[in-house]
Amino acid sequence: MAAVARLSLKVRQLSTSAARPVSKLVKPPIQVYGLEGRYATALYSAATKQKKLDQVEKELSRVWTLLKDPKLSSVVMNPHTKSAVKQKAVNDALAKEKMSPITVNLMNLLAENGRLRYTPDIVTAFGKIMSAYRGEVLCTVITAQPLDDANLTELKSALSGFLAKGEVLKLETKTDPSILGGMIVNIGEKYVDMSTRSKIQKLTKIMRETV
Repeated sequence: MAAVARLSLKVRQLSTSAARPVSKLVKPPIQVYGLEGRYATALYSAATKQKKLDQVEKELSRVWTLLKDPKLSSVVMNPHTKSAVKQKAVNDALAKEKMSPITVNLMNLLAENGRLRYTPDIVTAFGKIMSAYRGEVLCTVITAQPLDDANLTELKSALSGFLAKGEVLKLETKTDPSILGGMIVNIGEKYVDMSTRSKIQKLTKIMRETV
């Protein structure tokens, strides 16, 4: 129950309305795990209540870009820098960007707890929640060579068959020459390895078993 209490505290700290009592956590469309998942879930709840989901998503992406700046990174990512100094550096950077209080409070919380290094993971976790919120189904396809337009169109058409009504395909293509040919597909919770490398490995295993 201690974990639930801590999570409720995070929601309170992420909320900008001190006068309004903290209500129940708004459950995200998918569950994300780990420390980054807890922060992302609390952020989703706070942003949902204030109807600022899209704004916060854009701001998080911008925050991570800011933190990659060498000058700012040398301060906020340095484990020997005091939390107060990190908070001031983050606040100064966010003030120039006119970020929403929700995003500012999140970054202050991370700075205070010495967890700014988790920012990219939190951004990724929040992105997954938002994709699910929009009905997007994440799909990664790995091929040995880049797909041309004709093959990409055919692939999208085939993958659409996995989608339920109202879902939208969000496709990411990658190349990996080591798979030799064919493709490896990750869509939702499904994984299909149709690579030439996999076929060779299976054939090699069969041949060894018959010797």
